Formats: sequence, structure tokens, C-alpha cells
Amino acid sequence: MSEWHGQVAVVTGGARGIGRASAQWLARRGAAVCVNYVARADAAEALCREVISHGGRAIAHQADMSDAKAVEAMIARAEADLGPVTILVNNAGIAEQATLDTFDPESFSRMRAVNVDGVIFATRAVMAGMRARRYGRIVNISSVAGIGTAMPGNAFYAATKAAVIILTRRFAMELGPAGITVNAVAPGYVRTDMTEGTRTPEEWARAKERISARAMTGRIGEPDDIANAVAFLAAPESGWISGQVLAVDGGRMDYLPHS
Repeated sequence: MSEWHGQVAVVTGGARGIGRASAQWLARRGAAVCVNYVARADAAEALCREVISHGGRAIAHQADMSDAKAVEAMIARAEADLGPVTILVNNAGIAEQATLDTFDPESFSRMRAVNVDGVIFATRAVMAGMRARRYGRIVNISSVAGIGTAMPGNAFYAATKAAVIILTRRFAMELGPAGITVNAVAPGYVRTDMTEGTRTPEEWARAKERISARAMTGRIGEPDDIANAVAFLAAPESGWISGQVLAVDGGRMDYLPHS
């Protein structure tokens, strides 16, 4: 029997982009999935129908990741409907562009609440059950921005993603003795609804060309590129990997220099 039998995954921000692809990859391996969303109910439900049509198990659940009580209720429902949560993918996030001149405290506070507090709340919500079973896989989605790419306008977003990286390492230390691994994937520039945004086709083509030139592989990423790494770190066989940050960025070459 597959070691994935009986695995239950919660994927935050799972209705689109990297989250959607991660839920698909985990479901294909045999995990039941709880697809978290905030506003995209139709996309989340469609993904669940897709998983179920292929013989899997899936539910969609609306929860704002910055609301600790809502996150706890989501985990409780996932466990009631699907079984004990063994995999948590902390993917939900907001990306706001700003410089020191355009910094908006309210926007930053909201971004930090989702990107950082959401990771804390979800991890706290699953850790008791994982500790009791002495097994768990937690995969946090950070960003190469948090490592230090030189793309302008990313300072405050990068600060939230750097926080995810240090939380990953510290949580790995706290939870490791209970058989729980905590790792992060740091994506480079990936084609998603968030990155395409409101750009015209011409603007998107120019952005893609500019950023592709900064990668050793000469292209931007696709959600499946990241989902592959998520599935690897979430696998039962990956139990001796913890506290790590895996950059999946095509070999980016525009990192800030260090003295």
C-alpha cells in the first residue's frame, strides 16, 4: 500500500496558482485535500470536483488566514470530514508593491497578517494533533524575495517572506522532536494570477522577458514547478529533511550582494 494512504493535507490559498497546483499534486499521490480559500469559492469547489472525479477526497473551506479562530475551525472541519491532518501547506499570501516613498502602513499590516500571522495560526492549529501522532509535514511558501533578490518595490513583501523563513527554521527546531518536519519553498517569479495582475499582454510579455533573462534556465516558473517541490517535502519519505529553505527559481542571478 502506498505510504501516501491516509494522508490528509490542508492547502491554504488553494484555489489558484501555486496553492491549486500543490493541492493537485498531493491529491494525485493519494492525499485527501482541504482547499482553503477566501473569495474564490467557485475555483475552490471546481478543484474539489476535479479531485473527486479522479477518485480522491477533497473539501473546500473558506477562512481568512489572519483570523486565528477561523483557521482553527477550518482544521477542525478538515479533521472531521477527512481525517487527521498530516500535511499543512502554508501558501496563502498577499503581495503588495511599495517603496519607502509609497509605503502604506495599513496595506503592510494586512500583508503581514496574512503572510506571517497566517503561518503561525495554521501551524498552531495542526501541531497538537501532529505531536500526538508523532508525525507531520509542514511546508511554508516563502519567496526568493525573502532571501534578497534585487527586484525594486519588493522590500516590504520581502520582509514578510523573510519572516516566513526564520519561522520555518525555528518551528522546525520546536516540532522536530515530535516527528514533525517544517520546511519552506522559496519560489522565484512564477506565472500566476497574482503576478500577471492587470498587465496587458504586451506588458506581461516584456516583464516575462526581463525576468527570464535573470534566470540561468532562461524562463519564468510555472505553478507545477513549485508544486513538485512541495510534494517532495510533504512526502512520507522526506522525514529527514527539516528546517530547510529550497529555492525554486530557475537559478536566479539578481540577488543583492553581500559584503
